[in-house]
Amino acid sequence: MIPAVEADRPEIEAFLDARLPRAMFPRANLAHYGMVSPGGAGGHRLAMRFWLQREGGAVTDVLGATAEGFLLPACPTGPWAAAAGALTGESVGALIGPAEEVAPLRAALGLGQAPGELDEVQPHFLLDLAALEVPGGPGRLVPFADAPEALVTGWLRDYFTETLGTPLDLAVVEAGRAFRQAAEAGSHAVLMEGDEALAMTGQNARLPSIVQIGGVYTPPALRGRHHARRAVALHLAEAQARGVTRATLFAAGPPAIRAYEALGFRRIGDWALCRFAAPQRVRPDGAAHG
Repeated sequence: MIPAVEADRPEIEAFLDARLPRAMFPRANLAHYGMVSPGGAGGHRLAMRFWLQREGGAVTDVLGATAEGFLLPACPTGPWAAAAGALTGESVGALIGPAEEVAPLRAALGLGQAPGELDEVQPHFLLDLAALEVPGGPGRLVPFADAPEALVTGWLRDYFTETLGTPLDLAVVEAGRAFRQAAEAGSHAVLMEGDEALAMTGQNARLPSIVQIGGVYTPPALRGRHHARRAVALHLAEAQARGVTRATLFAAGPPAIRAYEALGFRRIGDWALCRFAAPQRVRPDGAAHG
């Protein structure tokens, strides 16, 4: 695989667009935070670097990495040996993407035994918003910027620890940052009934025609009342009103799966999330180390 440069960007965009929704994160990060050359510095922590595999002059695989070292593969032909060679010396903090790509890439990089904070495979879902039906119930959506900050930041902390396995001390820091970023971006909202907050929902990746749902949470005392289901549906209705036609997400457990299937989401595959306890350096012999 060869490092991509800015001149390759149109090809990369076209390739990732053709693979949506399985390539949402690298495509949305590229759209919102831009691209830097491998080895380059600066830019947003989610700015993208890419390596390309070509055959007959056409791009067959795209391997993306955020500036903070999260690998986001879009590699349908499985160029794992080439990917390992391209990443030698790189620091890897996580692998996120289709399970059938993350597993062999992780093995090729020698990361199979690296200690992780999160190591899960979750079902991946897609919904055509033409079929969306918003369930009845209490509450209206309020953007993070107008929501009770202390309460929602606490929810984000609990979401990070419960769903993503983030250590508590780090979750406290991440929750504050996540609230500020989401409030500024207008990407997340809270279902409110009067002064009572019922659930939160978010769009972790957004493109003109498709959004990736994430950050969905209901506090334990309010679960089982379909608040999160309504929050997600209302948020998707807002997206549909601005021209979005599809939504995708992955689900953390049976209650979430039931809620999303009730909204019409249908499974399209499996999604892998692997985040390491410490960044792992890829060595030439394929035996990565912290």
